[in-house]
Amino acid sequence: MKKTFLFLLSIICIVSANAQLSKLFEKKKKTETQKTVKPVAAPKPPKATAPKIDWSKIDLSKRPADHFMFQYGSDFFLSHPDSIKSKGSSRHFNFYVMIDKPIKNNPKFSFAYGFGLGSSNMFFDHEYVRVAGTGSTLAFDSTTIFKKAKVTTFYVEVPVELRYFSDPEHPNKSWKAAVGVKPGLLLKSYFKGKNLEDRNGNSIYGPTYILKESSTRFINSTLIAFTARVGYGNISLHTDLQLTPYLKTSAGPILNTMSIGITVSGL
Repeated sequence: MKKTFLFLLSIICIVSANAQLSKLFEKKKKTETQKTVKPVAAPKPPKATAPKIDWSKIDLSKRPADHFMFQYGSDFFLSHPDSIKSKGSSRHFNFYVMIDKPIKNNPKFSFAYGFGLGSSNMFFDHEYVRVAGTGSTLAFDSTTIFKKAKVTTFYVEVPVELRYFSDPEHPNKSWKAAVGVKPGLLLKSYFKGKNLEDRNGNSIYGPTYILKESSTRFINSTLIAFTARVGYGNISLHTDLQLTPYLKTSAGPILNTMSIGITVSGL
């Protein structure tokens, strides 16, 4: 009887222990499963897109898009022989009246054209440039010494530009850029020398003496230049590269000029 009781007690203990172990392993498995499952992130809301501007409903015909341009800056020869002694103070002044036509499909771009006057003053270091000379080529005379000497040219010009405005509705508060070409016809050219000196630097006729000679014989009558501008509001930097030579064919060395300066525009 005693053995039977111990046998039954042993079976009860084994069954109870087995049940406890099963619960323990189930709890551990659930905990591990909860740890390995990653939470699913909520979907991000779609980004808001800016409304598309209907340019057909916006009147840009009266916008102040650089209808007047004033340019001032420096001129220089890209290369020249040693016999031509140019100085770094050469300068230009240009004035243009422009018509601006926005492109309908994308008014940030526009086509502009106009007319105006371009002047250039090329200064030379103690040289007499004989623009009215009788020879077959333009003479740069270093034996006749002027303290100040320059050649001035005037061209009537027809600039054409492709323009870009970051804010086409308000060009005066916009980043802007333009590229184009500028053909022109020569109106006048002359040499002006002041204060003739001897080789020792002594004035011959006094500091107020001026020699002025006018002729278009040697200066190229046709101008074609590549133009570019970039700036903000009413102020921009410009550069012009003359594609046609400064002098006529066979009138002297091949000279091409380049200009860099500031453009003030508006209206």
